[in-house]
Order: sequence, then structure tokens, then C-alpha cells
Amino acid sequence: MGKTFDPESHNRLQKAILEEFAPRFAPGSECLYVGDTTHRDMVKNEMKLRELGFDITLHDKMPDVVLYREDKDWLYFIEAVDSVGPMSPERVRDITQMTEGVKSGKIFVTAFPDFAKFKRFSELLAWESEVWIADMPDHMIHLNGDKFMGPRQQET
Repeated sequence: MGKTFDPESHNRLQKAILEEFAPRFAPGSECLYVGDTTHRDMVKNEMKLRELGFDITLHDKMPDVVLYREDKDWLYFIEAVDSVGPMSPERVRDITQMTEGVKSGKIFVTAFPDFAKFKRFSELLAWESEVWIADMPDHMIHLNGDKFMGPRQQET
């Protein structure tokens, strides 16, 4: 990667996204973009982003992390929320408009460091998006209606 994350909490959350979220929920994915508070474009695979149909000139609207899972042709747009910026309806709309030339499936995720931070922003989150909490890395919260409705297997 060449650059390293600064030790502030936002960047620790981005590191957790790459080290904890990606292997669990986006296995085999490639990191196409990471912007941190010091190095806005810490990682940017411009060639792959263009190949997928991105308009690179709009990088100021990029989410904190973009992962691409080639086997499913899915893009994960992830906001790392420490103080501002969850996947609100407006944010999803902006990213959708910015990526209108992208044919891959789009997944919108808000990552939080802990449950308290999630609760603080929960009313701002967009439907049809996902939530990941770094303190509970094995679980996701799905804000997507009946897509996952149904009985669950009970562990014994």
C-alpha cells in the first residue's frame, strides 16, 4: 500500500473494515479505494475503477472505502462513521448518481466502531443499506425490509 493509517479513531475503523469486515462479508474482495483524513486518496486503483464505469473526477464524493468482489460483481461502498457521514438516503443517492455508469451490484454499508455510535446515528441511516459494528465483527444489521425475513435456525 505504501502509506499507513494515522492512529486516529476514524482511521482505526477503516483498518478494521479492511482486516475484519472484508474477510467476513466481502471475502476475496479487492480494495479499490481508501481515503483517510490525511491522505484523501490513500489507495486508489484508478484503472479498475474506470474499468467498472466510475467517473474518477468525482473523488471528493467517494465513500471512505470501496471494495470490489469480482466473483459476484459486487461493489461495497462503506462509510466509516466516527463523528459524521453515515449512509443516509442523501448519501446513497449521491453515490448512486456518481456511479450511474457502473453496472456492478452496489452495496451500501455504514461501519461504526461500537454500538453507542450506531445508536447516535441510527435515525439517519438509509433503508436498503447495511450496518457493521467493529466491536461485534461477526454480525451485520440489515436495513432492507423483507430480504432476510424468515425463521432462523436456533443454536443448541
